[in-house]
Amino acid sequence: MLKAIGFTDADLARPIVGVANTWIETMPCNFHLRALAEKVKAGIRSAGGTPMEFNTISVSDGVTMGTQGMKASLISRELIADSIELVGRGYLFDGMVAMVGCDKTIPAAAMALLRLNIPSLILYGGTIAAGHYQGRDITLQDVFEAVGANAAGKISDAQLLEVENAACPGAGACGGQFTANTMATVMEFIGLAPLGTAAVPAVDPGKDAVAVRCGKLIMTLMEKNIRPRDIVTKKSFVNAIVSVVATGGSTNAVLHLLAMAREAEIPLTIDEFDEISSRTPLYVDLKPGGQFVATDVHKAGGIPVIVKRLLDGGYIDGSPMTATGRTLAEEAAGAKETPGQQVIRALGDPIKKTGGLVILHGNLAPEGCVVKVAATGRTAHRGPARVFEREEDAMHAVTEGRIKDGDVIVIRYEGPKGGPGMREMLGVTGAVVGAGLGETVLLVTDGRFSGATRGLMVGHVAPEAAARGPIAAVREGDTIVLDIPARKLSLEISDEEMKSRLASWKAPEPLFKTGVFAKYAATVGSAAEGATTHA
Repeated sequence: MLKAIGFTDADLARPIVGVANTWIETMPCNFHLRALAEKVKAGIRSAGGTPMEFNTISVSDGVTMGTQGMKASLISRELIADSIELVGRGYLFDGMVAMVGCDKTIPAAAMALLRLNIPSLILYGGTIAAGHYQGRDITLQDVFEAVGANAAGKISDAQLLEVENAACPGAGACGGQFTANTMATVMEFIGLAPLGTAAVPAVDPGKDAVAVRCGKLIMTLMEKNIRPRDIVTKKSFVNAIVSVVATGGSTNAVLHLLAMAREAEIPLTIDEFDEISSRTPLYVDLKPGGQFVATDVHKAGGIPVIVKRLLDGGYIDGSPMTATGRTLAEEAAGAKETPGQQVIRALGDPIKKTGGLVILHGNLAPEGCVVKVAATGRTAHRGPARVFEREEDAMHAVTEGRIKDGDVIVIRYEGPKGGPGMREMLGVTGAVVGAGLGETVLLVTDGRFSGATRGLMVGHVAPEAAARGPIAAVREGDTIVLDIPARKLSLEISDEEMKSRLASWKAPEPLFKTGVFAKYAATVGSAAEGATTHA
């Protein structure tokens, strides 16, 4: 049967390498991976292996944002991981290269490779180039914020269209330290992607050479029998978390790293993110909280420079092995920093003295919740709850001018089970910022945020409303208090009142009763544990 599609006896006598491709014609993030896969396969063949490419799916957060389609995004992480694992087990590949782009494909590939535990590595397709508008670099983030500005009458329809037309000039994943670039950074720090490969942009002429290198490198890993669980250790996870908080990365990294840790059978809790963030300065000046875009990291010398900086500062451990078979410290020793670059701050000159993520608890989030402090200077808020049972209702309230200074927007039943699928809220958060409310309003949700979100936004509230979490007990006008220094998110009602409200709570009718969404809702766990679907 394999000869029927062109493989020879010589091909089949060589090691067989699966090339897991997440190419899809529905987004720029993964659109170029079909051509890039040919370079990976050329590298495999030149090093003595036989590649066999297969495809899986990808759901774009950006394209589906603000719609029912966004419910499919986090669910796709599980499906992608399952499908890569299934094909790997079915065909008994000797090794694997996983090609990734959009947000969920990156952790999904890592989860699958940790399950299979055959010699393997991850190749990130790269960031999109920056858009240009009125003399400045822009990204997808600017489009969502422009929607809010347009609704508030601050810019015209024509200006909004100009921003939309300029923001995304070609192939590649969203261009700030949003979720895709955050997780690509994580993969280099944790060791599953070769150091120096991720920051090369999607359309950079050097990306082909990176792909060929990865094709050759997988053969070396197979020869040495180096497997993902040889690479990924607790020290690796700590390094990965440091990379997120030091670069102002996405809150989604909390979900994904917790999920990966469970696949690797390595203990990791949500509170460890806060502990690591509190001792790690914010060193990389990237959107959404900072000035620069992801292509600027490449121009500055790439992720190896970030690794070297954090090693020199004593913030990470250089001893874990990487996908080259060498240690992280050995790989970073060759980092070449561009003279005069301003993206990665010098040691002793951080943007903030602590990292970009904070974990809160309190009577509104007993299992925890996440706030991205890299994208805001505010540390406290107290105000009346404006309660919405779904994202669309909150979006209408913002764009119609019904949200006022001091309000606390509460969006619930958007968690992993309740959504189902834990939608991102970039539409709403972008509209809040665009309407000029970013510094005066708090948003609290059991859903997620895009890596492009900025402002005082609290997500991943757990337990979620659909699991009878306290967020289900919030009523219109209740007072909610956020205190970041105290790590508290609280609803100002008595314990007795909270118990009474939750005792009378009734689960809403599920939106999906059959199919993949229903199966996911029936098996998914808490966001505080990675929202995985283990039995």
